[in-house]
Amino acid sequence: MVQGAVKVSKKERQDGILNELRRCPTMRISELAQLFDVSNETIRRDLEELGQSGLINRTYGGAIAARPLGLEAGWSERYNKMSRERERIALKAVRLIQPGEVVMIDSGATTLHFARRLANELKDVTVITNSYAIAMAVANNPSMTVVSCPGTFDRHEGCVVGADTANFLTRFNANRVVIGASGVTREGPNEAHLGSAAVKRVMLERAQSRILLVDHSKFNQTNLDVVCPLGGIDYMVTDQAPTGELAAALQRARVEVQESAVD
Repeated sequence: MVQGAVKVSKKERQDGILNELRRCPTMRISELAQLFDVSNETIRRDLEELGQSGLINRTYGGAIAARPLGLEAGWSERYNKMSRERERIALKAVRLIQPGEVVMIDSGATTLHFARRLANELKDVTVITNSYAIAMAVANNPSMTVVSCPGTFDRHEGCVVGADTANFLTRFNANRVVIGASGVTREGPNEAHLGSAAVKRVMLERAQSRILLVDHSKFNQTNLDVVCPLGGIDYMVTDQAPTGELAAALQRARVEVQESAVD
């Protein structure tokens, strides 16, 4: 960790910034300035240079480290990051579900937070999922019915994917589908993993109402596979309202953005 009285070069500081963003992908400018004992303006200049080099992606008030389009941390590692924000997103999203409904839930860190909240808050919901962790979380509520998909197990994502999964899902209709995403841009939600993206697309086709759960670190992040246009989503539940081009695109697509700000 680079801070304190030791004077470091700009390159050393920028390398340190990259390391910090890989460790904690949602650090703000003020936090980085304090950490490296420099001004906010110095950090802004560093972030601009790193962004121009393609090493980071800027976010509102900060940045996250860039990564290859087809690469993402495993679901269990993701689950432990942004947990406070994801829990608030889950609490907000559960209010969109009614007892007696059929809900499809795809695999992911934020959707697992949602599933656990769903099991705590509601009764008599039927959940169809390709995630074993989500199936187990929902099954803790004895009033819930859980339908678990067959398919090829993806240990990185903790779920099943493939043709068997997709074909199985086409048998069912759902009141709502709840999905996560690796990123969301003005083109729509996107995924780093092709198998997961294919499952999301089938789920979206089978539901009457479509809900996307994403925290603000996913805004304007581009990944390998665009799941659907923004118009393929009815609600986006997030911890911070997006701004700029993404906000305008969501408005044009008539996506209802529901914000659950962290206290």
